[in-house]
Amino acid sequence: MGNLEIQPGNYQHRLLTPQESEVKHQLYERLLELLDVSKLELVEDADARQQIARLCNKVLSENPRPINLGSREKIVKHIVDEILGLGPLEPLLADNSISDILINNAQNIFIERFGKLERVPMAFHDERHLMNIIDKIVSSVGRRVDESSPMVDARLKDGSRVNAIIPPLALDGASMSIRRFTVDKLTAEQLIEYEAITAEMYELLKAMVLGKLNVLISGGTGSGKTTMLNVLSGYIPADERIITIEDSAELQLQQPHVVRLESRPANLEGRGEINQRDLVKNCLRMRPDRIVVGEVRGGEALDMLTAMNTGHEGSLTTLHANSSRDALARLENMVCMAGFDMPVKNIRTQIASAINVVVQLERQEDGKRRVVSIAEVTGMEGEVITMSDIFVFRRRGRDSNGKVLGQFEATGVVPRFYDELVAKGVDLPHSVFANSQSFDII
Repeated sequence: MGNLEIQPGNYQHRLLTPQESEVKHQLYERLLELLDVSKLELVEDADARQQIARLCNKVLSENPRPINLGSREKIVKHIVDEILGLGPLEPLLADNSISDILINNAQNIFIERFGKLERVPMAFHDERHLMNIIDKIVSSVGRRVDESSPMVDARLKDGSRVNAIIPPLALDGASMSIRRFTVDKLTAEQLIEYEAITAEMYELLKAMVLGKLNVLISGGTGSGKTTMLNVLSGYIPADERIITIEDSAELQLQQPHVVRLESRPANLEGRGEINQRDLVKNCLRMRPDRIVVGEVRGGEALDMLTAMNTGHEGSLTTLHANSSRDALARLENMVCMAGFDMPVKNIRTQIASAINVVVQLERQEDGKRRVVSIAEVTGMEGEVITMSDIFVFRRRGRDSNGKVLGQFEATGVVPRFYDELVAKGVDLPHSVFANSQSFDII
């Protein structure tokens, strides 16, 4: 990453000159003396911005050194962002083309745009400035970060995921990663347009949710698992009771009957932790029609599988894995983390009985995120879980511009759950599975 060139983009005009930075620092210190920041939380954001801007202009007018209008406006904007927002991160958060913001340290900020990493010219004043911004983020969701608890997961107001890690674990200073939350929820039509799926794959995914199949969404970091989970959960009927369980709340379900649960870390005394496993157990007492687990990471996998096998159909969840087969192996390992001494065959039988479909996603070299397979879990042969691919993405290589070439193909396999979907009244044409279909990525 260190070899990446700084890309000015549209941000260069937002940067302050050394003289402007000095004025801004003096103005900021003066405003902290004049403002009661705690009372600003009681004021609407737009009104608070106007009040701060008026006070800034008043203080600037008393400055013996003349400041031109352009510099004044830029300084005031930086001050407002500092007090009410996240300082130098504000212009990046306002750019919807950015998917990730990666702060390596106070002086090195990178972004991911269209699947590619680039460095931006923004920076924090110093380590203390970055730590203040991290504290502002984590305290807003009731969490903390300090030497005794140097790692933390949090979220921004818009739902973006935040992870911060500070010294002594981070050797070069505090580091923070922000995984952006899409304000405008992606639709299936957009996924088809972005070449993530085909229309036939979309029909199958929609039918699986309407037919209350248990779906496991698998993929690597940044492959689009949460996006796919949001898309699929959108097809859950509005008259069903949905309970979501997450470490850091980010799902954006639109149905009227949704209960959102979020895990809680331990307090300063090391007490009060509520993990996802506790929440899964509790939600079974809440009469859910659907259980949506943001991501399974540990022992909660056993309770989730138990729920799926005891009448809670139509559950959705995600996990990190490089293939559909790896996803089931990871799920098996997570069940073992629950602490029960169960024979491997029993665990695999539980998995084969609970999970109907594994949807595998991949972020490819050209930055595109694609569904590379939709596989049905068909059962057990001996001690091995059997699977059948329904749709796959077959790669053919890359072109001169680095774009991945390939095609989506229907394997011709008609899944065993097809008759079940038909019996439930789900409209899914048999022609969707025809193996003569292939859809080139050009």
